[in-house]
Amino acid sequence: MDALRASYGDSSSDSDTDDLSPAAANPGEESGKLEKESISLPPPPLSLLESFGSTGSLNFFLTEPVTRVRNFPHVDGNYALHVYIPVFIPLLAKEEIACVLKRVASLVPHLHLVESDVPLTILCKDDQKLEHALGREFHISLGRSVPLRVHQINSVVSMLRQKFQLHKRYWIDFNKWEVFVNDDCTRSFLSLEVTTSGLSEISKQIDAVNEVYKLHNLPEFYKDPRPHISLVWALGDIRISLKGAVDGELNKLRAGGCVQNRIFSSKFSGIECKIGNKTHKICKLPDE
Repeated sequence: MDALRASYGDSSSDSDTDDLSPAAANPGEESGKLEKESISLPPPPLSLLESFGSTGSLNFFLTEPVTRVRNFPHVDGNYALHVYIPVFIPLLAKEEIACVLKRVASLVPHLHLVESDVPLTILCKDDQKLEHALGREFHISLGRSVPLRVHQINSVVSMLRQKFQLHKRYWIDFNKWEVFVNDDCTRSFLSLEVTTSGLSEISKQIDAVNEVYKLHNLPEFYKDPRPHISLVWALGDIRISLKGAVDGELNKLRAGGCVQNRIFSSKFSGIECKIGNKTHKICKLPDE
């Protein structure tokens, strides 16, 4: 049991994703915060982004502290569980997405890249840096982020693998910009939602994850899930201002013929499960 605990890192309830309301998004990882007595530092130079990998997170000292709220209280022996579909944004789509994000960042302050505390305004100073940051792995959540007891780990992973041992490849279309807010309204997210191709398949996968959660007395996902990946976040419930900024900029781009109905498509290639700091491959389709 001690060896199992060691392999999953600290016994922490901190989650990579917040629980979502019927309209909510995948939030980011907990990152270092400045203490109240810390001296304010200037924003990090863009050159630091060179070390940012596709699966890493950006953790820099900011010009002001960023306050996070735990999704569930810390309990020794608990590990945050997150089941998801990994998604990577293709090159051409990153250019269009970066264009929208730059426009929105100029209208809405205090936006941050998901899974980091890097202000979006810093990334927007350099197109290459912004597109590079958009090259990281994003997630479609298939279940709530919940605390898992150490003795449940092997059972959950085993059952998930059994549920998804036979799975076919399918296309996922991200075709809608949407703003979501987490359950306690502590954070808002700008996301890309799946409303057509792939929605049926993802909904069935969510049902399968719910079955495993139910057997382990874990809270199930929302009754009317809205699959999506989240790109940026901000503190508080700012859905009105953020939605207004996004819709206004998209209308301008559409008038110029710069926005397509489908933002980008991605092939489903597998499901992963992160427990604590360890990631399990639940199912993975071979590369074509």
